[in-house]
Amino acid sequence: MKKVLCSLLSFLLIFLMMTPAEVRAELEISAPSVLLLEESTGQVLYEKNADEQRSPASITKIMTLILIFDELEKGTISLTDEVVTSAHAKSMGGSQVFLEEGEKQTVETLIKCIVVASGNDASVAMAEYIAGSESDFVARMNARAAELGMTATKFEDCCGLTDSAGHYTTARDVALMSRELVTHYPQILNYSSIWMEDITHVTAQGTKPFTLSNTNKLIRSYEGCVGLKTGSTSTAKYCVSAVAQRNGITLIAVVMGAPDHKVRFTDASVLLNYGFGSCTLYEDENQEEFNPVPVENSITKEVKVAYAEKFRYLETEGRDLSQIQKTVELPEKVTAPVKKGETAGRAVYTLDGQEIGSVAILYQEDVEAAEYVDYVKLLWKQYLRFGNKDSQDEVPAEG
Repeated sequence: MKKVLCSLLSFLLIFLMMTPAEVRAELEISAPSVLLLEESTGQVLYEKNADEQRSPASITKIMTLILIFDELEKGTISLTDEVVTSAHAKSMGGSQVFLEEGEKQTVETLIKCIVVASGNDASVAMAEYIAGSESDFVARMNARAAELGMTATKFEDCCGLTDSAGHYTTARDVALMSRELVTHYPQILNYSSIWMEDITHVTAQGTKPFTLSNTNKLIRSYEGCVGLKTGSTSTAKYCVSAVAQRNGITLIAVVMGAPDHKVRFTDASVLLNYGFGSCTLYEDENQEEFNPVPVENSITKEVKVAYAEKFRYLETEGRDLSQIQKTVELPEKVTAPVKKGETAGRAVYTLDGQEIGSVAILYQEDVEAAEYVDYVKLLWKQYLRFGNKDSQDEVPAEG
């Protein structure tokens, strides 16, 4: 018994003395390609063959959802719009919600069908509704991927059903598009966290209920999991982009090419456990309002400045974040012209004497440089204001 206790204590001591890099090396990950990302900062916490191009299967639908929410944001479509299912959409195999040709469903219902039940037919129906055809929609998907810097990705369909060698991405690119969806459209988590929900098919054959069941079993088995998307084909094997939230931290764990569905969820859980166990997020909640900066060479005497964004820092070394110090760097005065959005200065954050990041401080308005005529106008206004007053003061009172 003593030997067992000594062994356990020795193991614990060694583990506590290990650096985060050594702990990362000890993670037992079976899938060939994975990546763990913190959402607010975009910081990569762990990766393994993250740039290896692989078939993504249905996690392709993450980009489909981005484009749907892009259109919702622009107002070109609404959640209550009714979408008519085409023969092409109905013909989709694989995971589906069994839409019939001519069947109408709202945009919101189809979003649920895509993100909860991974409906290929629902994905194609939305692609056709937005772009007119699936091929035109796929062109938009590839353009959006390029905007996000997904340099190792190419889409050939909107649902991931294809096993074509020309349809590929990487764990890193999946993390990029997952972060875009979750950050820009956080309402997606209201849908991706649904465990089960009924929809109603209304067709020429009558009315029939259908239950959507979430393909992401981590929703039920992992504390804090709220999404995002699973995928599997014979070529892609088993994939998942899992999103979980705890203590104000949102993590995205991407697993690609796992040998079975249990392994993909186990690997995702291992990654998330590591992330939540090793990370602390610092956010500057005291971003003060600044006094305006004096302006020279302008009729305008001062210009407003403000932080460009909130400062966030992810600590993985276990240091005391209460010791973070902030130094504001701003000019005592500025010479016009000044353009709104230009950098005025920055706030620098340090920990243990080392800079850990900074946030730009931006001018909040345009200030034009004064010309000769501006000074003439100013002098004339001052004359009218004060000269007339002096003249009135000199007029003798009538008596």
